Amino acid sequence: MTDRMIVGNNPLPSNPTPLSAPQEQQVRDLYYKNVRAKCAPEIETFASCALGRTFTMIYACRDARLAMNSCMLQYQNQDELDKARQEWFALAGERKKAREEHQRKLEEARTKHKEWWNLDEQGRTVGKRAEHVNEAGLARREENRVDDRGVTRGGIYRGT
Repeated sequence: MTDRMIVGNNPLPSNPTPLSAPQEQQVRDLYYKNVRAKCAPEIETFASCALGRTFTMIYACRDARLAMNSCMLQYQNQDELDKARQEWFALAGERKKAREEHQRKLEEARTKHKEWWNLDEQGRTVGKRAEHVNEAGLARREENRVDDRGVTRGGIYRGT
């Protein structure tokens, strides 16, 4: 059997490959988000009851807490986890497109940087050479210049 026959054109394989730990964490995050979305009214009721309370929250908000917990337990099952896993696989194409777009923008920014600073592929400056080279090394024209009277002008600590 070839790989084409095994995989075929199925968007979701019936037995998907195992996910890595970070991928499983992303699936769990989707799972928890979906459960919280389904129990949003109960969570909101409990949060409004507990707002501004400390120790008395345990007794005053008991009914709201029990309702919230029972709702969350109702939706915390393997079916919801499987739905979250299917949603994760459905979003894989979008994540790939976003990653490719990010890489394209990054490469475009690198190209613009090299063009702006006139750099070659290794990151070295290309183009104009230094103004002149003397026995002291590279120096600007105006530094340590001796005028017609024999006075040294320019430099960091000397006057002009």
